[in-house]
Amino acid sequence: MRILVVFAFMLMSCNPKAQDSVTKSQEDLKTEFSLPKKLKEVSGIALSQDQKMIWAIEDAGNKNVVYGLNRQGELVNDVLVENTENNDWEDITKDAAGNIYIGDFGNNENDRQNLSILKLDLKNDSQKSTRVIQTTKFHYEGQTEFPPKKSNLLYDCEAFVEKEGSFYLFTKNRSKGFDGTFLVFQIPNKEGDFEAKLVGKLKLEGGYSDAAITSAAINSKNEIVLLTHKNIHVVSGFTANDFNSSKIQKLPLNHNSQKEAVVFVDDKTLLIADEKDKKEGGNVYQFSIK
Repeated sequence: MRILVVFAFMLMSCNPKAQDSVTKSQEDLKTEFSLPKKLKEVSGIALSQDQKMIWAIEDAGNKNVVYGLNRQGELVNDVLVENTENNDWEDITKDAAGNIYIGDFGNNENDRQNLSILKLDLKNDSQKSTRVIQTTKFHYEGQTEFPPKKSNLLYDCEAFVEKEGSFYLFTKNRSKGFDGTFLVFQIPNKEGDFEAKLVGKLKLEGGYSDAAITSAAINSKNEIVLLTHKNIHVVSGFTANDFNSSKIQKLPLNHNSQKEAVVFVDDKTLLIADEKDKKEGGNVYQFSIK
């Protein structure tokens, strides 16, 4: 047995490419900072337009507050959202003009009928409170039962982006017999009550930790990243009304934790946040797309 171990080590030593690939992948996910102790269940992060502030939210059971962190991870502001509740805030994003939106669409049981996206009057890091100035209510095209059968629990959502006047939502599969299938829905960025239009049905490889989507972000190159506990999936080649022809590239993070939030810093650099549990997590990481 000892001879076999030594022989395997020698083979690795003689294979610099194997060593480089391991080292490189491990170095790609770098811890930027630990989140403040009061933020144990971060579900989404977004950058302010000047990129000096990280806006963070928490999900169901937490306050209707947006937390402002500086780029060193220090909590500098708690912004109360006065005229709404945190039913289940699952992601936060901004549009090209810097407007901030919260996705109140967490739907673990697939039975919610009060799904919405909230536009905030959040302009600077000195605000102590803000208000919802636009509410986009919606229901999903194709969902007729609340909840559907356990084999068709495709209507939870923790991930969205805003692009050219539309929201795009990427659902989290909670079906019995999980197979990585997810749905893409389009909703106009307007005040009102809308049917979310189904514009894609796709599949990610792997099990739940590999393929259950927890956040999304978009860059200026029209690339969308989908976050899971173990991977980044880069989606490209889609059109505004059709995601079925998308190309999806899987980028392993070589790290397994409850990652719930992602945002682009630039077209190739991401910030990723995970929830805190007893042993690990509660950090913000940097990851570079090669």
